[in-house]
Amino acid sequence: MFEEDADYLKFLDILSNESRAYGVVVHNYCLMSNHYHLLIETKKPNLSRFMRQINANYAIYFNRKYDRSGHLWQGRFKSFIVTDEAYLYTLIRYIELNPVEAKIVRKCGEYPYASSYYFLNDIPMPKWLKKSWLLKLYRGDKDAMNEFFRTPPDMDDMKLLKKAASTIDAPLENEGLKDERLKELLENAEDKKERNRRIVEAYREGFSQYRIAKFLGLNQATVQRIIKRTASSIGIT
Repeated sequence: MFEEDADYLKFLDILSNESRAYGVVVHNYCLMSNHYHLLIETKKPNLSRFMRQINANYAIYFNRKYDRSGHLWQGRFKSFIVTDEAYLYTLIRYIELNPVEAKIVRKCGEYPYASSYYFLNDIPMPKWLKKSWLLKLYRGDKDAMNEFFRTPPDMDDMKLLKKAASTIDAPLENEGLKDERLKELLENAEDKKERNRRIVEAYREGFSQYRIAKFLGLNQATVQRIIKRTASSIGIT
């Protein structure tokens, strides 16, 4: 799909134009040599048209440039709904760690054709990427984002994710949730069992794992494990 740097840049240019045209928010992306991943949000039933436009425009460019004909893409794109925050975190890590898993780079932020390249480095960010959920969550805290990307994706969650349907919805934390309520929920727990139950309660009320972890001074991956384990044991879905 991509033979040289100019091809990757052309695809990103098309992605930029079409995301504006269709009102689509790009939260994360990663372009590999023979496939790509997107995490997008759209409020309209236009996912198929958006993807068709991207793929058609790039195929025209690629075929003309390399004097080829025929199909560039193998079948229809695959898409999965993001049903909760745990799936969202898993998917973001999965997307951004593709070049690390392929041993192209050592860590997130080093690969120039993934969104983490902009999130983790002090370089000008494309305007169309500035609405990314991760940027809103971490508010530019690169240390916290680096810590987030150091945790490998939960592949059991990925298997569940791939059983889901065909639109993508990245849920945002309710910004109206106040620190006073979080303090009320999480302070003065008698023991770890009670603390863990309260963590799940705060999460169910809409507080993000990151915000809960920051309040308690815990690693975000620890909070994710607590929510998964405790919610299961007390029958919360």
